[in-house]
Amino acid sequence: MGENEMSVFGVPEAEEEIYRHFLRNPGTRTDDLHLLLHSRPGETRARITRLQEMGLLHTEDAERRIFPADPEVALARLVDVRLAALHRELQRVTRSRHVIDGLRAEQGARTPHPQGIEQLEGLAQIRNRIDDLAFFARDEILSVEPYARLSAENIARSRPLDLRCLRRGVRIRNVVSSTALKDPPTAAYLRELAEHGAAIRVTPDTTERLLVYDRRAALVPLDPRDTARGALLAHRSGLVSNIISLFERIWDQADDLSRAVGDAESGEDAAAPRPSGIERRVLVSMCTVGKDEAGARELGVSVRTYRRHVAELLQTLGAASRAQAALLARERGWI
Repeated sequence: MGENEMSVFGVPEAEEEIYRHFLRNPGTRTDDLHLLLHSRPGETRARITRLQEMGLLHTEDAERRIFPADPEVALARLVDVRLAALHRELQRVTRSRHVIDGLRAEQGARTPHPQGIEQLEGLAQIRNRIDDLAFFARDEILSVEPYARLSAENIARSRPLDLRCLRRGVRIRNVVSSTALKDPPTAAYLRELAEHGAAIRVTPDTTERLLVYDRRAALVPLDPRDTARGALLAHRSGLVSNIISLFERIWDQADDLSRAVGDAESGEDAAAPRPSGIERRVLVSMCTVGKDEAGARELGVSVRTYRRHVAELLQTLGAASRAQAALLARERGWI
């Protein structure tokens, strides 16, 4: 770590200096530490207390000597705390929907949309509005999407938006065409969403295409066969209610994704456990990356989290080693 790099975790420079001191001198007493740091004794004691509360320092014996926490463990804990704080802040921001509604009302006062309906032109404008609606969704997203497959570009674009919504607690109910399950990348992406909490159903015969956000705004294409022609976005109107009713009819007639996958994958038990998206990426990393540190860095998780996933995969596969786990995963078609 460079100087003052821990500020991103909420550790000021003066406290980071104290933590670094105990990394270099574990088990030392604090009697003269303020002299080394050129600070007042009271300030040094307060900073040590804060570092103990953050789990960076701890006292081990009757002599009250102070020892530092292992940097990997300590920083993993601080990352979790920081991410939780950011998540709470994001929730606070996204729940401020009334601000957006007020601004939109001002816009509507100048350029009103007939009967609360707005026409969007071109894929770029449609995608930008979808990004906006998904980002500010608070409760629920409903969708019917009869695509036969998703391109790698579409999956890469949709994944962060969908997973962000699910992490915020937004409910996602999605109906897709059964044809999509014949495309392995598309089927894998749908399973990944389901594993993160999305409710996905499959239907063989719908041509409808619609999106509904928080039961307040509904997006439908001008031409379901050619989405590039544009779309209509309805706000808080009777049309939104009718679109929701149409969605519910399609939803009620569709099959659960797990059942559909079980039917599509002959010879495979539909109830058998399958790896989540992160577990599948860990399996691939186990086969291609040597050290756990490199694998964790590649996946963007802590080494502790990476090793926990490895241990769980070994148990799930009944493997005695990572090499055996990789072979068993290949036999099951997981990688």
